[in-house]
Amino acid sequence: MEEPATTRELDSSLSDGASDDDMPSALPADSSHSSIRKGCDPFAQTQRSKLQHRRARINQQINKEMRMRAGAENLFRATTNNKVKETVALELSFVNSNLQLLKEELEELNSNMEVYQTDSESVNVPMIPLGLKETKEVDFTGPVQDFISEHYREDGTLYEKEIQDLMELRQAMRTPSRNQAGLELLMEYYNQLYYLDQRFFSAHKNPGVHFHWYDSLTGVPSSQRALAFEKGSVLFNIGALYTQIGARQDRSASAGIDTAIDAFQRAAGAFNYLKENFSNAPSLDMSAPSLSMLVRLMVAQVQECVFERITLGTQDTGLTSQLHLAQEAAQVSDVYLLVQQTMTQPLMKDYVPFSWASMVQVKSEHFQALAHYHAAAALCDPVSDGEECEEEVEKAFLSFYTNLSGSQTLSQILQDAENRRKLGKAHLRHAVMKHEEAIRVHSLCKILRKMDILQDVLSQTHKRSLDKYLELDREDDFDETAEAPEIRAQTHQKPEITSPNFCTVQVTDIFQRLGPLSVFCARARWGPARVICLQRREGGLGLTLRGDSPVLVAGVVPGGCAEEAGLREGDYIVAVDGHDCKWAKHGEVVHMLKGCSDRGVEVSVVTLDSHHTQVERKSIMLSHCSEKENSRQCPLGGAKGQSSASLLNWSRKKKKEGGGVAKKLGSTFSLSFGNLRDTETMY
Repeated sequence: MEEPATTRELDSSLSDGASDDDMPSALPADSSHSSIRKGCDPFAQTQRSKLQHRRARINQQINKEMRMRAGAENLFRATTNNKVKETVALELSFVNSNLQLLKEELEELNSNMEVYQTDSESVNVPMIPLGLKETKEVDFTGPVQDFISEHYREDGTLYEKEIQDLMELRQAMRTPSRNQAGLELLMEYYNQLYYLDQRFFSAHKNPGVHFHWYDSLTGVPSSQRALAFEKGSVLFNIGALYTQIGARQDRSASAGIDTAIDAFQRAAGAFNYLKENFSNAPSLDMSAPSLSMLVRLMVAQVQECVFERITLGTQDTGLTSQLHLAQEAAQVSDVYLLVQQTMTQPLMKDYVPFSWASMVQVKSEHFQALAHYHAAAALCDPVSDGEECEEEVEKAFLSFYTNLSGSQTLSQILQDAENRRKLGKAHLRHAVMKHEEAIRVHSLCKILRKMDILQDVLSQTHKRSLDKYLELDREDDFDETAEAPEIRAQTHQKPEITSPNFCTVQVTDIFQRLGPLSVFCARARWGPARVICLQRREGGLGLTLRGDSPVLVAGVVPGGCAEEAGLREGDYIVAVDGHDCKWAKHGEVVHMLKGCSDRGVEVSVVTLDSHHTQVERKSIMLSHCSEKENSRQCPLGGAKGQSSASLLNWSRKKKKEGGGVAKKLGSTFSLSFGNLRDTETMY
């Protein structure tokens, strides 16, 4: 495995225009184990920080009310006293009323989109961002120390610094800055959970740490001991933070649009990865229907950004350009219509904030209106005469409509100026109707009415379409306006769902002092360390060593010094004369053994416990990892997403896995010894 890249300087990863709440706190003087990436100042009096504080407060109140309701319901079911039942029923009505008020207050906070939008003066339709999932503090001290004492047979109090580093990293992860540094902070903690899983979580033993997270939209608390719940929640926040980064971009310039597209595509990838790898989620925001809705919402916002970029780059008002814009706008309308349909499903209908559903419907109507406006512009704006030009016009319109009703052919309509005017007028009439519908839906939502930018966009585009319609309307035009044909939706850039790459942020195992993961992990079992005193004889120590970190006793000479002292084949050398050798290379251990004095050398060894000891030793000899897991600083390498694989047992969707020696043995595991062609060496 490659050596990890040195941690990037914080200043280089900050994006331009970061607000006060996005600035990381001061770095610690000593960060030998801990990350230099820190969260935002939780006490910063900024809009985003105040919003997060209010969300946390409401989450705690919801948690309290739900506990009261659970207790009251239990009492109501248990008691047979009618008077007590009446009192409890009255109390339940008050609790349910309070919960409804808190839910509405939280929904209003979740609908506060303006906090996450850009400060630019450009007029753009606001995007829909997600708030981060809130969590309680977790004290790892007692459970981890107890696990180290019981499982690793070491003094757990010696690892106070590592435990403190882990807790500080988790605390910082709760308030990530809204930029690349915040994303790297979340990803670092996410990757660190891989090591935490290997060190302290197994199917047979769990340190008993409870992880508390609140639903992102409803504030309903969930608690589990599964580390996968922690990891899934962090991954959700990675996607949510990408939505906030995408929403804050200044989309009046192509650079801001490109950044927003990338952010929303990565958000869609995070939510999609979560949906595909986790099932039976304890909270509704991480359920499959909710994640499917979020993926579609992100894809729709990417498509909207694509339209804005094309609009920004279209300088001329030629027919081809207008048709291109019309089809792109129709595509945006279609994808938002798909999101709207997803939000109206039974499970999502009462879960999604009303402002979100209203915004999606407004955008679907708005972009449908824009499609018909640009179609009218293509038909009615002046075009140079000429046979060649007419052929190009007809060719451009061939794939523009899904169907064209009426007795006249497309060629007849395009060649006659009056027919083109009437068709353009039909498009404008449809555009005005769609604009008015968007304004009507907007007016029904109290939260959207507060968004001045959205009001300005809807008013401006409606006025533009209405003015153009009045230009084409004539006093002697008594014919009934025909229905505008349906525009074929088409895009020249389909959104991509960018899956998260967990290798971009490389981390060092905080608890590496416990030893290499190949042996010193939660799934391994071994007896207490034995101290062997070896006295060199004329024939040597009488043992054969192999491998690195830790060095394995591959064999002992019958009747030799090592066998008589109690050393056995399959022992791992963890210390020589009190010097820790868990991470020592083969040559380092050999050097210490050869340097022993006449009094001999004390070797501390451990032996793996297994019912298939002999088979296990053969498995160890034959196993060969292409990844160098035993390096002191090892990033989560391998294929993209590999680091998450071992943590999907929260309710992981089962996938068929190929068998193998390690699979058959159950408690056995692969150990890397370098090249198998290396010969064993006797000492």
